[in-house]
Amino acid sequence: MADTTEAAERMALTLAQGGLQKATARVMAAFMFADTDSVTATELAEQLHISSGSVSGAIKMLSTVGLIERVPAPASRREHYRMRDGAWATLMSSQNGMVQAMFEAADQGIKAAGADSPAARRLGEMRDFYGFMFRELPALIDRWRAGRDAT
Repeated sequence: MADTTEAAERMALTLAQGGLQKATARVMAAFMFADTDSVTATELAEQLHISSGSVSGAIKMLSTVGLIERVPAPASRREHYRMRDGAWATLMSSQNGMVQAMFEAADQGIKAAGADSPAARRLGEMRDFYGFMFRELPALIDRWRAGRDAT
C-alpha cells in the first residue's frame, strides 16, 4: 500500500483553492485516495483528525452534488459511503442537486422581486445560464462517456 497522504493533502489544497471548504476538500481527497471501496464517517474523522461534524457536513455537501453516495453494508451498523460511479459526469449534470437548487432559487427570486426589477434581470441571467447548461450538458456528457468507453 502506497503512502498517498502527501498527494491527498495537495489535492485537498487545490480543491480548497477552487472554492471548497477545507474540511470538505480533505474529505473529498480522502475518498479519491481510499484503499477500500467504501468508508465510514468515523473512519474519515479518525484518518483526517477532524470532527465528526465536519465530516458530516462534507458528506452532505458531496452527496448533494453527486460525487459520493451511501452504499449498503449489511455486516455493519455504520453508514458507508463511496465515490459515485460517473461522479464527474454527475457533477456536471442535472442530477447535481445543488445546481438544480440554484436554478430553482433564481426562478423563485424572479417571482419574488418582480419581473421588471433589476434583481430579476440578474436572476434571469442566472436562471437562463443554468437552463442552457441543463439542455446542453447531457449531449456533452454522452460524448465523454462514449469516448471513455471506447478506450
